[in-house]
Amino acid sequence: MSVAYNYTPETAAAEFLRKPHQLLIDGRRVPSSSGRTFKSINPATEEVIATVAEGNAADVDYAVAAARRAFEGPWRTMRAAERGHLLLKWADLLKRHADEIVEIESLDGGKPISATMRQDFPAAIDTLTYYAGWADKISGEVVATRDDALTYTVREPVGVVAAIVPWNFPLMIGMWKLAPALACGCTVVMKPAELTSLSALRIGELALEAGIPPGVFNIVTGPGRVVGDALVNHPDVDKVTFTGSPGVGRGIMKGAASNFKRVSLELGGKSANVIFDDADLEAASKSAAAGIFFNAGQVCSAGSRVLVQENAYDEVVERIAARAKSLRMGDLLDRNTSLGPVISEKQMKSILDYVDIGQKEGATLVTGGERVGKRGYFISPAVFAGVKHEMRVSQEEIFGPVVSVIKFRDEADALRIANGTAYSLAAGVWSRDMGRVQRFAKRARAGTVWINTYGYTDVRLPWGGERDSGLGREHGTAAIENFTEPKAVWMNLSA
Repeated sequence: MSVAYNYTPETAAAEFLRKPHQLLIDGRRVPSSSGRTFKSINPATEEVIATVAEGNAADVDYAVAAARRAFEGPWRTMRAAERGHLLLKWADLLKRHADEIVEIESLDGGKPISATMRQDFPAAIDTLTYYAGWADKISGEVVATRDDALTYTVREPVGVVAAIVPWNFPLMIGMWKLAPALACGCTVVMKPAELTSLSALRIGELALEAGIPPGVFNIVTGPGRVVGDALVNHPDVDKVTFTGSPGVGRGIMKGAASNFKRVSLELGGKSANVIFDDADLEAASKSAAAGIFFNAGQVCSAGSRVLVQENAYDEVVERIAARAKSLRMGDLLDRNTSLGPVISEKQMKSILDYVDIGQKEGATLVTGGERVGKRGYFISPAVFAGVKHEMRVSQEEIFGPVVSVIKFRDEADALRIANGTAYSLAAGVWSRDMGRVQRFAKRARAGTVWINTYGYTDVRLPWGGERDSGLGREHGTAAIENFTEPKAVWMNLSA
């Protein structure tokens, strides 16, 4: 498997990447108060593609103050319908700049451009337009309590929101947080992942061009241990929404206790994709491969554990391994490329360490699990057979293109293994027996269960998990509840 490169475009994205990238605070591009910067690396080439301002606690103070002024001023008092119109104008601008944004996202995050154009960008637009439509439909209710009173509820924006975004889907997950928060009347200080800050900065510029007032959407780039911690501990931040690792999530909950911030967390996963022997094995194997190898396995809900009933086990292992071998690596801007690099050298080393761990534990490496090429963080997709439920490769989140195929006997055994980790984000089940799949869906500890499919999400459906997979739900009406506070109003009618 070889890796080729062909990146010399003179495009709007290339022009954007060449300029210095500053913080976006109170409607202006500003350098960090320290003057420090960091480099953004293309994971496919290991080349520096941009220089980005490195924010600190003082910059967070500046951004939070701007967000507070905007919240108390033009954004909260604006007609809800007008907020919705501005969000729709923003969506139109993003669509006009689609090629540029997709290219920036692909090069910064190591994503094949075909996948970014097919999934990430449309999902971001869908989220923005969906919540733009919600802006003037957030309502309370009249509640009958007594004859001499009018009692009703209203929903009010929670305030200043800190949105801390991961590196695996910066554009899409960033919009999952931005769109509902802004539609509800909140203001936002976003901290993109240090590894993938560029698409956020570009859409922030377009938000201002769309007419969203200064201070409503601010961006402070920099390391999580500095910028993220400052936001979590800031006394004037009202809510933190975070997607990332369970370890960081625990730290956020501790920091948020300082002023009892509201917190929503979407964390890790070790999702089980369960294939019974009466399933369509071709469809199930194809979907299982996509469920783990999409985005080089860097997906919280990746189906990293494929559970297969004994009679079908060998066939499914063979089919998944064949799919793994067929995936094409290469130029991110080549629409035929199906598998990109992992995000960083550190992540690559961690994944390769897990490949070694799996073999030492006694699992059989059927294919893959090696670095490909001498430049870029490419790993050939790895398929482990003979995996035991207790092995580390079965229990721990690897966050890379590594799948553990585990054998099970019957429904009870499948459910025991599927529920037998600290995670509960998602699960899949494949069978022609509709009673069986419904029983599994009911008893699976997962925020989402896919039946005879895997991996789809929609902003209209709740998304999230419990335990090490997080706290609360995103999407749909759940996001409206995340970013608003209910207030009861009691009016005396006898006065």
